[in-house]
Amino acid sequence: MPDPSPEPRFDPLIHAPHRLRISAMLSQAGGIEFSEIQRRTGLSKSALSKHLGQLAEAGYARQAPFLRAGRSRLLVSLTETGREAYTGHVAALEKILAASRDERGST
Repeated sequence: MPDPSPEPRFDPLIHAPHRLRISAMLSQAGGIEFSEIQRRTGLSKSALSKHLGQLAEAGYARQAPFLRAGRSRLLVSLTETGREAYTGHVAALEKILAASRDERGST
């Protein structure tokens, strides 16, 4: 189970808008089919494949083929490392936002 209060750690790989959105989706599920991620993001197959490839290369995501209704599908999920990187990145963003709110409140 992930640490409930992860260490804030900005992650430039996850921060890219599409990868951040993909990571957010995957963090809420055990796995999501490639086609569903594509539908939700509106990315082309090649663009989505590139983003997922970058996440997989970093050890953040895994892609597992499976059969459904006789058709080959691809299930994408975050690895434990990916989940920790994502939660740490979100914590870093929250820390940045909190500091900004504090600065506005003190002026």
